[in-house]
Amino acid sequence: MHDTSQTHPLQVPKRLQQPVQLGAAHAEQFAATFEALAAAVDTVLLGKQEVVRLALTAMFSQGHILLEDVPGTGKTTLARTIAAAVSGQWRRIQFTPDLLPSDVSGVTIFNQASGAFEFHPGPVFANIVIADEINRASPKTQSALLEVMEEGRVTVDGNPHQVPQPFLVVATQNPVEMDGTYRLPEAQLDRFLVKLSVGYPVEAAEIEVLRGTHQRSPEHLAPVVDTETVAQMADMAKNVYIAEPLYAYLVQLANATRNHPQVAVGVSPRGLIALTRAASVFALSQGRTYIIPEDVKALAGPVFSHRIQTAPDAAMRGITGAQIVADAFDQVPVPLPASAA
Repeated sequence: MHDTSQTHPLQVPKRLQQPVQLGAAHAEQFAATFEALAAAVDTVLLGKQEVVRLALTAMFSQGHILLEDVPGTGKTTLARTIAAAVSGQWRRIQFTPDLLPSDVSGVTIFNQASGAFEFHPGPVFANIVIADEINRASPKTQSALLEVMEEGRVTVDGNPHQVPQPFLVVATQNPVEMDGTYRLPEAQLDRFLVKLSVGYPVEAAEIEVLRGTHQRSPEHLAPVVDTETVAQMADMAKNVYIAEPLYAYLVQLANATRNHPQVAVGVSPRGLIALTRAASVFALSQGRTYIIPEDVKALAGPVFSHRIQTAPDAAMRGITGAQIVADAFDQVPVPLPASAA
């Protein structure tokens, strides 16, 4: 386990107490900050603008990110760069088979000097936690993340301990070399707002990587925003306008995955809420205070696909969650504006 926390203390930022009445100026400010953060990350992870923006959308949606790809494609670099671009405390946990749950959440130790038990927080007590190669730890250790990812707190010896806010888990895993690994349970997969694949860079970007690797390290990236700004932007996204037909559209898409003949388990209500939150952030990042169907289409794949369990015969034929999502969009009609209906 590697602790690369920064030196400044943990602080829980004050959240907005009153709902924000969003206007065009709010949307423009949100979009400008979002683009500045994305541009900073782009200087380290070249040629991956779409993945970067999806990851930032998840962060401002107060969700968690699962990065799955072959080794050496930049999964950990993306996670470290996002952490570096946000001026908050971050820590990295290298998951291994011998890692214990207390190594993640913390432990209570008896202090002989004071004659009392004291809680020593683990590395999850940070704003951004990088869980590297999460599928190499045992299920018992993986489960240590379940409560904190969902509720933002850790319970040790019956006592709850709140983690700093905002709180983001960026986990990575490799789909190859599966010997000695433990597949993430569906309950834990459902807690990740998005599952992303970085992929290989295009030729031009890979040439640039070779030319300037030493100049594009996350350690040399200056912070763009602080945790207070991230928290405020996340609160702004909660006030994005969603028209009534779009609510029905979202539910119908989820039902299409649940009723698909090749699906064993469709999208959960948690997944539907996650898509709504992500679409709200995506709309603001485009300078809008309202959601349109295109926002839903842009995010449904990364948000829905990993939550869908295909039937055994469909899995043997190679049917994936992404294909089920595509079928759902083919089946559900797009809602039309009131003037065009």
